[in-house]
Amino acid sequence: MKQFAIIGLGAFGQRMLEELLDITNEIIIIDRDKAIIDKYKDIAKAAYITDAINEMAITKIIPPEIDAVIVDLGGKIESSIMATNYLKKMGVKNIIVKAHSDEHGEVLSMVGATQVIYPDREAAKRITPILASSLLFNFMPISANLALAEVRANENCVGKTLLDANLRKNFGLNVVAMRKIDAEEFFFISDPAYRFTADDVLLVAGSEDRIGKFSRNVELERKSARGNLFRSFFPQRKKD
Repeated sequence: MKQFAIIGLGAFGQRMLEELLDITNEIIIIDRDKAIIDKYKDIAKAAYITDAINEMAITKIIPPEIDAVIVDLGGKIESSIMATNYLKKMGVKNIIVKAHSDEHGEVLSMVGATQVIYPDREAAKRITPILASSLLFNFMPISANLALAEVRANENCVGKTLLDANLRKNFGLNVVAMRKIDAEEFFFISDPAYRFTADDVLLVAGSEDRIGKFSRNVELERKSARGNLFRSFFPQRKKD
């Protein structure tokens, strides 16, 4: 069974603890705040009240062969850098650290972090595309060139079969699964003759640009095109 440790139970650390409990209860938690440790000590394998910059304590508590360590020390930038460096020197192979800025993240990577997390930035990346489209329900960036999204079938595919819509060719998207608008469960489309309806919500994989193009409101695009055409014939006069 995999084993994890969380150093610092800030908002991100607490959320990681809740998510990891679905995988394993082999979780070590460390925080200097007794009240926070008391709150979670019964659901963790081990809980310690200590300072993250106490190298001797960290070395004794965390086994170097642990699967991953998550570090969330709130606004204590120097402490997070020191804790990350301790873990690196111990030989921990997977060190995930919450950062507050690009500069903070750069230093964390330099001292040993294998993955730097920017919670506010990640949240913004997920929410902004949804606000920009009436067809997009969920958006999750995977890497710089890949994202997963829940998007409602648009006018380009409604009424067409999976084969005829050919989203891979026309939009550069791969359809992973599908659900109906009033359902929560997804199912795989195995029949190329399946015909899309306006109630279909597709789980697609592709680049952010491709997903944006597919999910863009078609009617708004038409209005924009008409507006551009009008302006090309009747350009606005420049003010003196």
